[in-house]
Amino acid sequence: MIAFVSGPVAALAPDTAVVEVGGVGMAVQCTPGTLAGLRVGQHAKLATSLVVREDSLTLYGFADDDERQTFELLQTASGVGPRLAQAMLAVHSPDALRRAFAAGDEKALTAVPGIGKKGAQKLLLELKDRLGEPVGSARPAGAPAAAASGWRDQLHAALVGLGYAAREAEEAVTTVGPQAEAVLAEGGTPQVGQLLRAALQTLNRAR
Repeated sequence: MIAFVSGPVAALAPDTAVVEVGGVGMAVQCTPGTLAGLRVGQHAKLATSLVVREDSLTLYGFADDDERQTFELLQTASGVGPRLAQAMLAVHSPDALRRAFAAGDEKALTAVPGIGKKGAQKLLLELKDRLGEPVGSARPAGAPAAAASGWRDQLHAALVGLGYAAREAEEAVTTVGPQAEAVLAEGGTPQVGQLLRAALQTLNRAR
């Protein structure tokens, strides 16, 4: 198992980071929130999980070990593959997922693209006791933040990477704009991970 990759970031795409490890470019599938904290040319260390299929080897990357462990636990439920597990972590932090399962919160799960009401009910039954209890805040204090000037482009790319149409993504970015502007007005930096979760909630309500 490849537990982590560490090295300079060679390239970024809406759902992938390429990290140079010993002269080899490792393509790592990441959530938008994780990608938001990476910059080309800068050093990165990502916890990873290798998914082996008959026709492919896919490396999934995470900001920390908690995300990786949650990703792997989610896949113990029937019908949950790596893509859906990653989508769940794109919308919710590990602790938010633990709280949702502990409370039987269907609404939180249906905010994830690809999970309907029946699917949420099934997941709640299967995973309720597997994820454990919440351990702290929604994100670690050192969670990577997007650059203040680039949050719009990063959020738009993240939504498109999750399968939404460009028009839908643009409307969602506009909707959460005031939230980001409020953070900037207070001297803070908008975090794409938080904005992404807010945008996905608005898209889910619109459907």
